[in-house]
Amino acid sequence: MRIGELAAATGASACALRYYEEQSLLASERSPSGQRHYPHSAVERVELIRCLLDAGLSSATIADVLPCIADDTIRTPWLEQRLGEELQRVDEQLASLKRTRRLLSEVVARYRV
Repeated sequence: MRIGELAAATGASACALRYYEEQSLLASERSPSGQRHYPHSAVERVELIRCLLDAGLSSATIADVLPCIADDTIRTPWLEQRLGEELQRVDEQLASLKRTRRLLSEVVARYRV
């Protein structure tokens, strides 16, 4: 599939897809005319990349952890520690969001009659 088709299928912009390639998060093959062509599995990969970015992981961190996610036979102590650190960070972020939600809910309740 071409870059426009992948963009439409995932909601990611073509610019974002090119960035993912620059960061080695996504790969394409080039046609003789230089157009990018992606396998259908790229849709799932882009969705995963976007999910990890939304969770606050940097593209460098995603590059570190993607091989482990894509191939569960890759296991190293460093990677286990790295994934654990990210999980802890996300848990802390969730706890903070829950506190913020509770506070906002209380404020909204005061304005309701």
